[in-house]
Amino acid sequence: MTTSTSAQVARSDYQRAVAAYWDREADPVNLRLGDVDGLYHHHYGIGEPDPAVLAGPEDGRGDRIIEEMHRLETAQADLLLDHLGAIGSHDRLLDAGCGRGGTSLMANRRFGCQVDGVTISESQADFANDQAVRRGVAGKVRFHLANMLDTGFEPGSFRAIWNNESTMYVDLFRLFAAHAELLEVGGRYVTITGCYNDLTGGRSRAVSQIDQHYICNIHPRSEYFQAMAANHLVPIAVVDLTAETIPYWELRRESPVATGIEEPFLSAYREGSFHYLLIAADRVES
Repeated sequence: MTTSTSAQVARSDYQRAVAAYWDREADPVNLRLGDVDGLYHHHYGIGEPDPAVLAGPEDGRGDRIIEEMHRLETAQADLLLDHLGAIGSHDRLLDAGCGRGGTSLMANRRFGCQVDGVTISESQADFANDQAVRRGVAGKVRFHLANMLDTGFEPGSFRAIWNNESTMYVDLFRLFAAHAELLEVGGRYVTITGCYNDLTGGRSRAVSQIDQHYICNIHPRSEYFQAMAANHLVPIAVVDLTAETIPYWELRRESPVATGIEEPFLSAYREGSFHYLLIAADRVES
């Protein structure tokens, strides 16, 4: 378990505000979905919902939507794990910005390897560690109150690292420099993220609304590739998931856990000012 506090791990007033936000957060859109099977995600979903979820009887409709949203969010995490490459039980993985640990637990279940998750939220780290204990994998899956820009882990100690919708809280050049140091040469980095389309100019109104809602700083699409190139990360796969995530947001809009941010997401995706991307990159020699 962690002994520091979120404020000690955060390095700026902005990071302290982010840590405080997630320390307090108890949104049903995260917790009710995680209650379905004990995998608590802090990201969105991909794929087509089952039409029967909405077409069925009104009684139980809300619960059906919750379960289907959770299925789509888990499908997103599975897709990310698909892109980590060949992972053995002896390897070590890092979930940067792990939230309540859902993707980390899925990675351990799939690969049987050690997984470390880091978050600047003390409450998230404690919650995730409790989930690892409940699942009997605390010896293999550990969650740390740590800053993903400076984790304190040994250089070259990870076979793969991912960010699942957490890059928008940090500077990309600093983040990818930190990841490149932690990855072994030949190791894999994967991110799934929302980014604004800088071909259309600056942030659209809808993207700015998303930033304000989550107190984040969505990056332009081009900056991901610039920051990777500057830090020995060579993309091997870029997948545009925008069309794949729109049905999820349409379903979420009808759910009992809708927060009001659904319309800005849908507007941004449909107008082309916002993209949902998966980027996989390999760590090459310096």
